[in-house]
Amino acid sequence: MTLPHIALLLIAGFAGGFVNAIAGGGSLLVFPALLATGLGTVAANVTNSVALWPGYIGNLAGLGRAAVDEARARVDLALIAVLGAAVGAATLLVTPEGAFDFVVPILVIVASLLVGVQPVIARRIGAEQHRRPVALRVAVGVGSFYGGYFGGGLGVILLAAIGLTMAAPLREMNVLKAVLTMVVSTVSLLTFVFFAPVHWGDVAVIAPAALLGGVLGGRAARVVDERALRIAIVTFGLGIGLWLGIRVYA
Repeated sequence: MTLPHIALLLIAGFAGGFVNAIAGGGSLLVFPALLATGLGTVAANVTNSVALWPGYIGNLAGLGRAAVDEARARVDLALIAVLGAAVGAATLLVTPEGAFDFVVPILVIVASLLVGVQPVIARRIGAEQHRRPVALRVAVGVGSFYGGYFGGGLGVILLAAIGLTMAAPLREMNVLKAVLTMVVSTVSLLTFVFFAPVHWGDVAVIAPAALLGGVLGGRAARVVDERALRIAIVTFGLGIGLWLGIRVYA
């Protein structure tokens, strides 16, 4: 591992943790950095998932008792998330890397667009709430599958799934989203640790940087221009998606 390699991953990890704490989309920064160091798409994806996992712990720790209470009240959704994430992670591992290369540009572009429309989703959730228990379970299952398979934009997907099918205050929905995201990330982590090509040297560099970025991002959330940050993330993500697309499809 060269010094430029380490420096790139430190910057990407810190930036990923920082933007995750404010607007989401941190994986869209770390994933291309891992690709730039020479990893294949599958190895970069699983290493990205493992390296960013500590940030979700910090998020739940910040929520405190509310996260514990929500987890106890929504055991059924947590179990659905476990199943969906396990199937998604297993699907990733049995997918030929060439096929994953083919879908990665699409996933990156979709995840970037999801980060961009997150405020619209949040406004709609605040204005329109419906109780659809069956649709909620199906949506959580599909979102968890996506999270196990790729994970970029997972928080936006889960918030939309919860908010458009469950009548509850937005704060409660955000807590549930954090709990389910942690469940999906933990299942993916355990699957990848035992069965996937995780690059642990990269994880050792990214994880502490992401944790530090998350802490500072949480403190800076009130003063950072979230709209400008979101535009930057979406622009960067779309650029990476197009670059990956040209590399694969051209």
